[in-house]
Amino acid sequence: MGSGSNMPGDAPVVETGTLPRWVILLFIVAFGLVAYLLYASYSERQAMAAAQAQADRKDQALAEEIDKANSRIADLKGQVDVTSQKLGLTEDELAHARALAQTIKKQQDDSDAQLRQQIGAVQADTTSKIGQVSTQLDGTQTDLNATKADLEATKQKLTSTIGDLGVQSGLIATNEKELDELKHMGDRDIYDFTLSKTKKPQRVGPIQVQLTKIDAKHYKYTMDVIADDKDIPKRDKTVDEPVQFFVSGAKTPYEIVVFDLTKNQAKGYLSTPKNSGEGSSAAGSAAPPGN
Repeated sequence: MGSGSNMPGDAPVVETGTLPRWVILLFIVAFGLVAYLLYASYSERQAMAAAQAQADRKDQALAEEIDKANSRIADLKGQVDVTSQKLGLTEDELAHARALAQTIKKQQDDSDAQLRQQIGAVQADTTSKIGQVSTQLDGTQTDLNATKADLEATKQKLTSTIGDLGVQSGLIATNEKELDELKHMGDRDIYDFTLSKTKKPQRVGPIQVQLTKIDAKHYKYTMDVIADDKDIPKRDKTVDEPVQFFVSGAKTPYEIVVFDLTKNQAKGYLSTPKNSGEGSSAAGSAAPPGN
């Protein structure tokens, strides 16, 4: 490239891609979420088991009360019979006493039915709560599966390739949605841009770029990159191709990726090593950015 060469020293060594830290972090978060959900599921099941045991104890206590009440009724009837014999009650008086006993029995039966209804309501409520917990657990599993699917989809969306200098590129974005995902990863500093063909260079992050030619039909473009007081021509580059160049002090190359071309504009982003700095000397003393 003549005086505009962007390669300090010997030719750059091809770096092999490694698994991005964000993927590892996401999987750790996912596994932590799984452990938490499993623990929450276990706690809910324990709580429901305790509630069922408490309901069973209430059922047993109510049954014992019913037995005691029936025993008291039998004792009362025996006492009435003995008392009537001692007092020599008439048949009418005995009939009245028996009618009274029947009334008491009916009242007791009604009370028993009400108690059974209450027991049934308690059992139905417990069953309903257990069903709700089961539904929540199913929903949790569904959400967990969806989270795993999203992680895998995100991993597959972003691709890596070899740049124009032959250096292994990191993950690249080929549209605005993927660019947002790349920014959230935080592995490199990202500066998105929309460049127009102008006679003056435009600032993009710590460098300046002048778009000089666009061939939208064949998805090609030509630009001049100004960094380290050098003018680095990049001719006939294609859409989604990592355009690489080195600046002083950087162990890995800067990259420009254009993912959309129109007749007069190029849309894409600049990717630099982390914390390269907006005000670094990479921009050199080039002309001020165009509009």
